[in-house]
Amino acid sequence: MSSSNSEIIFEVSEDEIDGGYSASALGYGIHTEGDTIEELRGNVKEAVDCYFDETMARPALIRLHFVRDEVFAL
Repeated sequence: MSSSNSEIIFEVSEDEIDGGYSASALGYGIHTEGDTIEELRGNVKEAVDCYFDETMARPALIRLHFVRDEVFAL
């Protein structure tokens, strides 16, 4: 299993209507979701493990970037 000093960044958004979180890796076809932040973290780790096989350089860090949209009337 290869290792590198790189990181993989997930953009995380919260579903304000139904609750829960969804995450998508920037630059990779990795997407997952979870009802809580703790569940999301576990699902992100599992998704990264499934995506990278033993022939691929794996990122050393996973970064979760939380994005929040705020809408208000003028």
